[in-house]
Amino acid sequence: MIFTYLIATVWVINGLVCKVFNLVPRHRAIVARILGQRHARGRTILIGLLEMAMAVWIVSGIEPALCTWTQIGLVLCMNIIEFLLAPDLLLWGRWNALFAFLFVFLINYHAFFS
Repeated sequence: MIFTYLIATVWVINGLVCKVFNLVPRHRAIVARILGQRHARGRTILIGLLEMAMAVWIVSGIEPALCTWTQIGLVLCMNIIEFLLAPDLLLWGRWNALFAFLFVFLINYHAFFS
């Protein structure tokens, strides 16, 4: 259960704290770079709300395999796009990809091997 809440907490922190509350403006800058400046704040909030919804889905236990594959797909897609289009805005630059893959490993391990 601890890994379930740990994984959900990552989604909540990134969604609520970093994006909705805008306490890490770098997230809005990444969205602006990738999706355009014009509606960056609104799109960043929407992404944050969807990340919080992911946390609720994780904790709910509904369709856990689908939830796991959705998380893996989203993390990989988001990080590949950021790696290619906004590496200078990432906390650890292109090294962020390593942490993304470690997070994907944790999600996969927890869902299918624990």
